[in-house]
Amino acid sequence: MRLTTKGRFAVTAMMDIALRDAEGPVSLAGVSERQKISLSYLEQLFGKLRRFNLVDSVRGPGGGYSIAQPLSAVSIADIIHAVDERLDATQCGGRGDCQGEHHCMTHDLWSTLNSKMFEYLASVTLEELVEQQRKKLDNQPALVTVGDKPSRRRITRAKAAAAG
Repeated sequence: MRLTTKGRFAVTAMMDIALRDAEGPVSLAGVSERQKISLSYLEQLFGKLRRFNLVDSVRGPGGGYSIAQPLSAVSIADIIHAVDERLDATQCGGRGDCQGEHHCMTHDLWSTLNSKMFEYLASVTLEELVEQQRKKLDNQPALVTVGDKPSRRRITRAKAAAAG
């Protein structure tokens, strides 16, 4: 049982877009470059995300993708489900035929784990993840120029932005 790159990349790309959504549509080429995810792979994922109405697309110059719903309405489970990701800890794929026609002795344990994983991912919204990421970014030391060399200083990004 593990979340594959399909689900991980979809969540990462959705976060990237959500963090930049205020600037207008976000290009997949930009997401690809920032997140080191193949552009063709992102195009496949975003086709699925669009079919589930999680993203909107704008064609042409200045086009790209934006989140189609309020961030608080998009759960991580929604994103993973949209890209056909299955989280399954059972050996039988949830069919209950672990040992021929019968459940194995631990089928209920793994089946319950599946439910708990889904419940957790359904309880986490894109909004929560984006806010966590913004707080991390606000508390990172800012890159400032001292003389002719960039230098990390103990001033936070938020303080640097406020200082102008």
